[in-house]
Amino acid sequence: MHSVVAFTDTYLPTVNGVTYTVHSWRDRWQARGGRMDVVYPDADGYEPENGEYPIRSLPFPFYDGFRFGLPRVPRAVRNVDVVHAHTPFALGLGGLRLARREGLPFVVSYHTPSSEYASYLTSRRRLEDGIERLSESYERWFLGHAAAVVVPSEATRDDLRSRVGDDVGISVVPNGVDVDRFRPVDATAFRDRHGLSDSDTLVGYTGRHGYEKCLSDIIDAAAGLDATVVFGGDGPAREHLEATARERGVDARFLGFLDREELPAFYSSLDAFLFPSPVETQGLVALEANACGTPVVGVDRGALSNTIEEGVTGYHYDLGDTEGFRAAIERTLDETAELERRCLDRRESLSVEHAVDRLADVYDAVTGSGA
Repeated sequence: MHSVVAFTDTYLPTVNGVTYTVHSWRDRWQARGGRMDVVYPDADGYEPENGEYPIRSLPFPFYDGFRFGLPRVPRAVRNVDVVHAHTPFALGLGGLRLARREGLPFVVSYHTPSSEYASYLTSRRRLEDGIERLSESYERWFLGHAAAVVVPSEATRDDLRSRVGDDVGISVVPNGVDVDRFRPVDATAFRDRHGLSDSDTLVGYTGRHGYEKCLSDIIDAAAGLDATVVFGGDGPAREHLEATARERGVDARFLGFLDREELPAFYSSLDAFLFPSPVETQGLVALEANACGTPVVGVDRGALSNTIEEGVTGYHYDLGDTEGFRAAIERTLDETAELERRCLDRRESLSVEHAVDRLADVYDAVTGSGA
């Protein structure tokens, strides 16, 4: 098994899709006898394990909870076969520096289009457009140094290829779901703990509350439905969401950050998971919900067009179509039992083990070995 070092701008104790992917891949890789070190921004609340190297970091002023790690390479990182960057910024540049200095294969995971976050830097449309163009130009430069670019879905591969061309080798490696953890569970204790009635119909979302995820569309679609909307997680858009729910008279509960151990019960408590984000590169939380038997109603845009199987694991609606969103929720609630069965039939295909199998193929290809 190859020795790998991963550079990431987000890691524990922060919980998000990138953190989960890096950590779960590391666990599985090391369980197979390989080595995967992780270089990440230091943060209070997490004690690093062997092979995890926190780097001095600073708060990022434009995005609460995100820390900016200095692009350094720890001296303890040595004797590796592959450098894998999970970010094009900060620590990703540290990974690129190491790969170029040592002549090592450089692999990049494309988790999020950086241009999507231009709105966090400015509210001026012309300046935002300029930042987006600059971000895309920078991405092309960074990805151009990669021996392989890893994306989590076919839709993301096609979108990225349309912007960077065919000179960059792109491989699809789904993030994968820990199906041992994410499975249907008895959610009674979870509902009781959070004051949610067993008799209520529950729909909801968990994850980062970012403006780019269009979460207010959930509030708009839920107006008039006989259902309680449950939000797990936190982020810069939370205050706006709470105010919107009050204005629309929607019964919405905001649970805040949920420990990862609580998520299977969260998903299992829902009758439908709602996902209006048009910027997903895979939509890992949708797959986690499906693994727990919960169907997903998601926007027919980006990776969610493929992540959700129409009429099998949930239903789609068109971006901006509030009535269509509401109708898709109602249809899902009418068919919950059948959709749950179909979701559970596909659990094993979502496994992180399959993802790590594909990751191993990528590492073998860039190193020119089958080791």
